[in-house]
Amino acid sequence: MDKLTFSDFTTGEKATIARLTARMALPRADLRKLQRRVERIEQQALRRKQGK
Repeated sequence: MDKLTFSDFTTGEKATIARLTARMALPRADLRKLQRRVERIEQQALRRKQGK
């Protein structure tokens, strides 16, 4: 199984992950929802990497 590195993400994906991670620190954050969004981005990056 391929491992993702930070360079496998697009600039937009990096910014989105950073924003979502910051939102996870808020007390009212729905962690499960935010984690699913990050996982979805990771899956997109992995599919793109495997397609090369």
